[in-house]
Parts: sequence; C-alpha cells; structure tokens
Amino acid sequence: MYCAFLFLQSMTAFRKFVVKLEEQLSNSLPGTAAQIKMAPITRLIELERERTEEEPRKSAVLILFYPDREKTKLVFIKRAIDQTVHSGQISFPGGKYENSDINLKMTALRETEEEIGIDPKQVTIIGSLSKLYIPPSNFDVYPFVGFLLKKPQLNGNHEVQHILEVYFDELRKPGTCVEKAIFHRTGKEVLVPSYAIQNEIIWGATAMMLAELLKITEGT
Repeated sequence: MYCAFLFLQSMTAFRKFVVKLEEQLSNSLPGTAAQIKMAPITRLIELERERTEEEPRKSAVLILFYPDREKTKLVFIKRAIDQTVHSGQISFPGGKYENSDINLKMTALRETEEEIGIDPKQVTIIGSLSKLYIPPSNFDVYPFVGFLLKKPQLNGNHEVQHILEVYFDELRKPGTCVEKAIFHRTGKEVLVPSYAIQNEIIWGATAMMLAELLKITEGT
C-alpha cells in the first residue's frame, strides 16, 4: 500500500513537471544566448568562420524524461569508440535524418528506438529546443523533448558503449557545471565547459542543448 502511494505521489509530481515543461517550451526559447555559455572555445572559433558551402545535413535527438520513484530522470548515451567525429562522447539518443523518415521528429524517435530500445509509440513529444549547428560534422541538430509515463527498460545497441540515467535535479547541483580538460580531435588538450555526472563529462553540442533546457526550466 505504501509503495502504491509513493508511485501515485511521484506520478503527480512528474505530471506537473511535464505540464510545466510543455508550457515553457511553447514560449520563446533562449536559443544561442543559453547555448553559447557551454560552447568550447574551439566551437566559438569555428562558429566565427563561415559555414562550409556544403548544405548542412540534418539530424535529430530526443531529450527523454520519465519518472523514477519520486524524481524525474532523463537518459543519455555514451557513444561507442569508433572512427566518427563524436566517438566516445556523451549525447542524447539520436542520429541523422534518413529519406525514409516522414519528418525530423520521426528521426529522433527511430534513432532512440535503435540505440536504446524505446518503443516510439510509448513516447509523447511535447516540444523542441532550438536548432544547433555542429561545425565538425556539418550537421544541423534538432532536439525534441518527450516523456514516458514509467521508467523504461533500456537496451543499448552496438553504437552505445553505455547508458546513463540521470536525475534531472543532479544537473543543477553546485559543482556539476565545471571546466574539464579534454583531448580535442586536433590532438591538443583544451579546457571545455561541461557537466560532470556519474564519472563522465557532458560537453560540446550536448552540453549546449542541456544549457538551454536548464535555462528554460529554471524554477521548475
């Protein structure tokens, strides 16, 4: 009986969070003003240059929330080590737009299902964040925000080294937003603004999207 009470209590809190978040996403978004606070110096330099003449490719990610007992969680993945630009980095599940995708929302849902096993039919999309351009891979990334009504069973595929389930409140704790030294793809060590969580660091494009999300949900 007590467990059932806790479940209903957490769902009430979670539903309130979702309703408020949907409202916040429907308002004017802070966009670049929020994103840029977590941009590495290398990104700032790249953004000052003109874009490549090649049309940016399109991709989409899913920022997925769900309840876990009395708190709200979201999920990240650590990408497998390979030869790609974003090898080994923490990101939201997602990937590039395919011609078979009806739209970019479908891209985010399809990629999330492929990478961590979430049935798209169980996901409710409530809005999106600002588009973000990624110079190294020449991608425009479209971040969609959605939720599940219960904690999912997550199963990573070959593209995923491991899955991180993070309490949303943890990302606001003092000391989480820090500067960390990373080895840049140029081979140089650089300091980057990041979120330190579960012995990992979230930096680059994912940190920039997360910065906008945290700005939008201030006070929630």
